Amino acid sequence: MELPEFDLLNCGGERLTGGRSNELWRLGEIVVKLYNIGHQNPLFANEPNHEASILQELSGRKIAPDFLAKGIYDERPWIVYRHVSGSRWARDVGQAAELLSAVHQLTGSVPNGVNGSQALLCQTETILRCCAGKSALWRERPNHSVAPLNTVSLIHGDPVPGNFVCGDHGLRLIDWQCPKMGDPSEDIALFLSPAMQFLYRGAPLTAAEEQEFLETYPDHQIIARYLDIKPWYHWRMAAYCEWRGDLEARDLEREALAEC
Repeated sequence: MELPEFDLLNCGGERLTGGRSNELWRLGEIVVKLYNIGHQNPLFANEPNHEASILQELSGRKIAPDFLAKGIYDERPWIVYRHVSGSRWARDVGQAAELLSAVHQLTGSVPNGVNGSQALLCQTETILRCCAGKSALWRERPNHSVAPLNTVSLIHGDPVPGNFVCGDHGLRLIDWQCPKMGDPSEDIALFLSPAMQFLYRGAPLTAAEEQEFLETYPDHQIIARYLDIKPWYHWRMAAYCEWRGDLEARDLEREALAEC
């Protein structure tokens, strides 16, 4: 399949909103994603080849959109996939836990992600060095160590509320531009993140909702690992929000970190 020879900006398709990094259009039953390759983000990578690769591997599994094609348009990468009809996820945390668990049973031809507290320390320090001024977060780093997992699995890498679509087909995950072979607790931390829930749906999860997620996710060993390592994820997300200038979201993560 080749992208038609026309100007995407004036093609008559429906411009989709919600994407923070790239541009998307719906053309009937397909979606065209055009990547902004100059976009730099210290936490969420924007890798067209990785998204194309993992969508091809996941096609037909009822987890992600079905991949159709990829290419270059005006020196920018693009991919085409089937449109997933539905609305943004808003409330069923059990359904999200089940879908993430299904992802974590798989492997993929993608790079390894951060794994263990030492890797999280290095990544968070890199983010903090990019922040303006001397951040107070340097003094709030967790003190305990968590070893890397010996066996990693496929993780989405950005499972925030806006990347779950709920429809007649069930729940699907979209925006796979930063998949990794990594620690499933990272996906869990990103989904449960007070900052990400606040930024995408206006409020963090309640204690009851978080508990429902933890009880629904079927691998109790991964949940135990998440509970052990989550201070590191709160610290990293606080640093990321400070880098972005989302200070209210940052403070939600700092509060969660203080409660650990």
